[in-house]
Amino acid sequence: MSVCLIYFFSFLFFSMLSFFMSLNFMGMDYSVVLEFEMMSLNSCSIVMSVLLDWMSLLFASFVLFISSMVIFYSMEYMEGDLMINRFIMLVAMFVASMLLLIFSPNLISILLGWDGLGLVSYCLVIYYQNVKSYNAGMITALTNRLGDVAFLMSIAWMMNFGSWNYVYFLDCMNHSFEMGVIMVLMLFAGMTKSAQIPFSSWLPAAMAAPTPVSSLVHSSTLVTAGVYLLIRFNFCMGFGTMMFLLFISSLTMFMAGLGASYEYDLKKIIALSTLSQLGLMMSILAMGGYILAFFHLLTHALFKALLFMCAGAMIHGMGNKQDIRFMGGLVQQMPVTCSFFIICNMSLCGIPFLSGFYSKDLILEVVSMDFLSIYYYMMYFFSTGLTVAYTFRLIYYVLVGDYNFYSFHHINDQGKVMIKGMAGIIFFVIFMGSVLSWIMLCTPYFICLPFFMKMMTVFVVLLGGWFGFELSNIILGYSSKSMNFVYSTIFFGSMWNMPFLSTFGVNFYPLEKGESMYSGVDQGWSEYLGSQNFYKNLSGFSKFLQIIHENNLKVFLTLTVLWMMFLILMMF
Repeated sequence: MSVCLIYFFSFLFFSMLSFFMSLNFMGMDYSVVLEFEMMSLNSCSIVMSVLLDWMSLLFASFVLFISSMVIFYSMEYMEGDLMINRFIMLVAMFVASMLLLIFSPNLISILLGWDGLGLVSYCLVIYYQNVKSYNAGMITALTNRLGDVAFLMSIAWMMNFGSWNYVYFLDCMNHSFEMGVIMVLMLFAGMTKSAQIPFSSWLPAAMAAPTPVSSLVHSSTLVTAGVYLLIRFNFCMGFGTMMFLLFISSLTMFMAGLGASYEYDLKKIIALSTLSQLGLMMSILAMGGYILAFFHLLTHALFKALLFMCAGAMIHGMGNKQDIRFMGGLVQQMPVTCSFFIICNMSLCGIPFLSGFYSKDLILEVVSMDFLSIYYYMMYFFSTGLTVAYTFRLIYYVLVGDYNFYSFHHINDQGKVMIKGMAGIIFFVIFMGSVLSWIMLCTPYFICLPFFMKMMTVFVVLLGGWFGFELSNIILGYSSKSMNFVYSTIFFGSMWNMPFLSTFGVNFYPLEKGESMYSGVDQGWSEYLGSQNFYKNLSGFSKFLQIIHENNLKVFLTLTVLWMMFLILMMF
C-alpha cells in the first residue's frame, strides 16, 4: 500500500505543478526547448530534447492526475492481488512512457515512449494470464508494431534533414516532398495507435486488462498517443492527407457507434465509445481544428476514466460479471457509483453544461459551418445519435432495468477507497469543460448558423436517446427484433468483421492458402513441368541413345541399306 500512496501523491503533486506551469506558459505565450546531446553520427546529432509549452504541460497534468486517481482506486480494486506492487510499477512505467512521448520534439525520444507504451501495454493486457488475455495482448502488441515500423522509416528519412527534431522543420518544410513522406508515415503510425479502420480490432480486445488499466489506457495514454502525435504534426498535413484521414475517421466513428449498440459486454461498450470519440477527434483534426481536437481529447480523458472506474466498481460488486444482461436495478444498490456513471454518460452524450458538451457541441457546430459534403455531415450527426443511443441502452440495462439473474446478490457501495478515487474526478467531469474553454480558446468561436442547424445537435441527442431506449426495451429472448436479421446483426455487432480479419485473416487463411499453393504448385505443377519432367525427358533420350550405342553395327547396316534405297529412288 505504501508504494500506491507514494505514486499517488507524487503524480498528484506533479500534475498540479504541470497545470500551473501550463497556465503560466499560456499567459506569456512561451515555449522552452531543452537539449542534451547524447552522441553525434555523420553530422546527425542524437539529442535528448524536451519541449515545454502549454500544450504538452496541460496534457501531462491531465495524464498525471488521472493516473494518480487510478492508482488510488487500484489500492482496493487490486487488494487481493499478491503482486500489487508490481502492478503499480507497471502502471508507473506506462505513465512514464506517455510523458516521454508528450514532452519529446525529437523522433528518437518519441520512439522510446511510443515503444514503451506498446511493450508495457502488452504486459498489462496479459496480466491475468489466461488464453484470452494472451491472444488479446498479442493482437495489441502486433498491431502497434505496424506503427513502430512507420516510425523507424520516418527516423531513417529524417536523416535527409540532418536532425531528428521535427519541430524545427514544420514551418519551413511545410509542402516539401520530404515532409510529405514523413507526414504519411506519421499518419499511418497514428492510425495504428489510435485504432482507426482497419486497425480497430485490438482496442476492444485490450479490455482483457484489469479495469484500472482500461481506465488509464482508454482515457489519456495509449489510444490518445496517436491523436496527440498528429496534433503535433498537423501543420504539415496536405489536402489529400487530410481528406483521407477525414474519410477513415468518420467511418471509424460510425462503425464504433453501430458496434456498441449491439454489444453486451460492459467494458467493450465503453471501449467502443472510446473508439467513436477517437474518430471524432481525428476527423476534426483532419479539418484543421487541432485546438478543438486537443480540447475534446482533454475533456474526454476525464469522463472516460471515471466511466471505466464506475464500470470496475459494478463488475467488482457483481462478482466479476461483465455481461449487462446479468445486471439491472443497480441504481438502488449502488447509488453513489451509479450517480457518477450517469453524469459521465451524460457528459459523453454532450448534455449541456457538462464537460463533454463544451467540446463536442463546438465540434459539431464547426462541422455545420464548414463546407463539407452531405456525406460527412450525415456521418457526424448520425454517429452522435448512435453515441446517445448506446449510452441510453447501457443505462437502461445496467441501472434502471428489471432485476435479472443477479437479483439476490448482495451489492452495495462498500468500496470506500474506490468511491474516494472516483470522487476525485467527478468535479472535473462537471466543471473542467467550462474552465478549459475559457483557458484554451483565447478568442471565443463565433458560429453563425440558421436556427434549425443550431438546434440539430439537441435534436439528434433527443432522437438518439429515444432510439437507444427502443433498442433496450425488448425482451431478452428469441422474440428480440435483432433475431429477425441475424446476419446483419452479427456483421454490425462484430465491428464489420474486423476482429475476424485481424486474427484469422492474418494467420489461418494465409497459412491455408500457402499450404494449398505448396502442394498444388510447388510440389504439383512446378515439379511436373520443372525438374521431374526434365529428368523424365532426359532419361528417355538417354535410353534411346544407349540403344543406338549398344546396337551400332545393326544400326549402321540398316542406315546403309536405307541410304542406298534413297539413292536408287533419286536416280529414277
